[in-house]
Amino acid sequence: MHALIVTAHPDPNSYTHHLVSQVAHGIAAGGHSYEIADLAAEQFDPRFNQADFDQFKSVAPSPADVVAEQQRLDRADALVLVYPIYWWSFPAQLKGWIDRVFTQGWAYDDDGQTVVKKLGHLQVHLLALGAASQRTYVRRGYFSSMRTQIDEGIFGYCGAPVVTSELLLPTDDNYPDAHYTLAHQLGQRIFNVKELA
Repeated sequence: MHALIVTAHPDPNSYTHHLVSQVAHGIAAGGHSYEIADLAAEQFDPRFNQADFDQFKSVAPSPADVVAEQQRLDRADALVLVYPIYWWSFPAQLKGWIDRVFTQGWAYDDDGQTVVKKLGHLQVHLLALGAASQRTYVRRGYFSSMRTQIDEGIFGYCGAPVVTSELLLPTDDNYPDAHYTLAHQLGQRIFNVKELA
């Protein structure tokens, strides 16, 4: 089976990229293949532009860069997003990737009456990297808000089941080594875990 790992961090030596590497090594150790979409290194343009709007209005096809990303996802059985939390959500480049790539007609169909979810075949795994304490996230309700926004609002709308959703924090025991171990283990068992309840 094949996984697409997507990340958006400008520093290739970042903690985020180290976790991406651990997930990738775990996937390979589990006997599966992977591709890494490093949106910053690839200079993916996250701006939703007139061509994207024309596609949304069904008056033009998707731009070539969007089609290329959709083809990457079409080859994948699982999508793994590894991202730092910026303002309690994705970095702008990753959010823009979702805005532009998860298009009507490809990720879902919505005629105003019925929504057809088209990504039920794609397992989703989320590794969110925060900077606050677990207590802060719980007290403010941020993790549950992120789950509503990301797990349900994006992937649930397209029918892609979120199988794992992890919040990794610097206050966790044995940081960062425990996170590297978790990321590697996630990669190893990526195709053997069941959907979150």
